[in-house]
Amino acid sequence: MPKSTSQRQLSTADERRRTVLQTAVSAFADRGYFGTRTADVAQRAGISQAYVYRLFPDKEALFVAVVEHCFARIRESLGDGAAAAKGSSAQEVLDAMGNAYAELISDRDLLLLQLHAQCAAAAEPAVREVVRSGYARLVEYVRGTSGAPEADVQRFFAVGMLCHLVVALDAHEVDAPWARTLSDGLRHY
Repeated sequence: MPKSTSQRQLSTADERRRTVLQTAVSAFADRGYFGTRTADVAQRAGISQAYVYRLFPDKEALFVAVVEHCFARIRESLGDGAAAAKGSSAQEVLDAMGNAYAELISDRDLLLLQLHAQCAAAAEPAVREVVRSGYARLVEYVRGTSGAPEADVQRFFAVGMLCHLVVALDAHEVDAPWARTLSDGLRHY
């Protein structure tokens, strides 16, 4: 018997897991690790809280998976930037990766999730570990791909952190000396 087009298609656990991860990014971006309940994520994903727990054993495991997901997006973005570099000098590669990252953090959910992860890392060992390992992978990728000296790699990440602050505060839209000082020379999307 042919399937009716109105019949509901069942998703696989992997598809549901991806949906929950993507939904959880915005849920955790809104309220952070400590302010978000698994019930909030379940409601946004249109599934039961019990199903969230079938996919992830607890909120910490879900948050850790969301942070890993975001680090994977960052790495992919940096790779796309490196591939689009106009030349092969270390600075040209860093500039292209920086531009790709600036575009990526225009996704406010991803930006806020990163900020919340860094805050939660101060108090939660499992979150601290996933943030540490995420940055370790990114630093090694940027160093290896760009061939830049340590000081330039450090500056690349420092400017990225400054971009977080400027974008989170919308400082680039404030007409004041402090905001111009922080925003000068940074790309915004």
